[in-house]
Amino acid sequence: MLRKLPFIVLISSVLTACATSPTGRNQLIFMPDTQMDQMGLQAFDQMKKEKPVNKDGVFNQTAQCIVSELTKGMGQNWEVVVFEDATLNAFALPGAKIGVHTGMMQLVDNQDQLAAVLGHEVGHVLARHSNERASQETLVQQGMNMIGQTEYGQNPLIMGGLGLGAKYGVLMPYSRTHESEADMIGVDLMAKAGFNPEESVKLWQKMEQASQGNQPSEFMSTHPAHVTRIQQLQEHMPKALELYKKAQAAGRQPKCR
Repeated sequence: MLRKLPFIVLISSVLTACATSPTGRNQLIFMPDTQMDQMGLQAFDQMKKEKPVNKDGVFNQTAQCIVSELTKGMGQNWEVVVFEDATLNAFALPGAKIGVHTGMMQLVDNQDQLAAVLGHEVGHVLARHSNERASQETLVQQGMNMIGQTEYGQNPLIMGGLGLGAKYGVLMPYSRTHESEADMIGVDLMAKAGFNPEESVKLWQKMEQASQGNQPSEFMSTHPAHVTRIQQLQEHMPKALELYKKAQAAGRQPKCR
């Protein structure tokens, strides 16, 4: 009976942790959002201590303006920091924190392309992807620990195979799902805010050129291949353009250049 207890606890966690993302996808989430927010705040504060912060007025005003337009009406005061870093990256953390690297600021051609980047990052937070990822990893680790207590757990080949299966069969595909979902949420956010969603496709075309083919295969990567996300955005574009036209007609014409 005692050996069955962890299994009962595991199943109970799964059954009581169902949630739904902004796109309608079922999620497994059981970590407290307040805990995730606190972790996000701590991580962001640490980054500001360790990474040089860019002081360029144009970069900072542009990034802050775009995030303000994207998140208008959400009821949160988002902190945006531009970091001195040549890599093509931006990120968002629970607790309404956004960081963008100067390398990304220099890559984009216009406010709309930067809005595609930052909308994508806001999408991760709105969809609670950090919480979902933490919940998944906790569940997988609990399952591995349970198997480790059985006779199968004494076989290193079996445990090694299970570890690879969990990584490439569960955790990484879910991460690719998160990236694709954040793309869809982000392009809708930018369209609703009055940014041209068609620039999101141009952004990823630029990212593909900048990578110069140095991207791992989609199966071994936590991100979809550039060609995949471009195709997904193009398929979603009719809906995004309708949102964009409505936003423009309503007077949402941001000027964050």
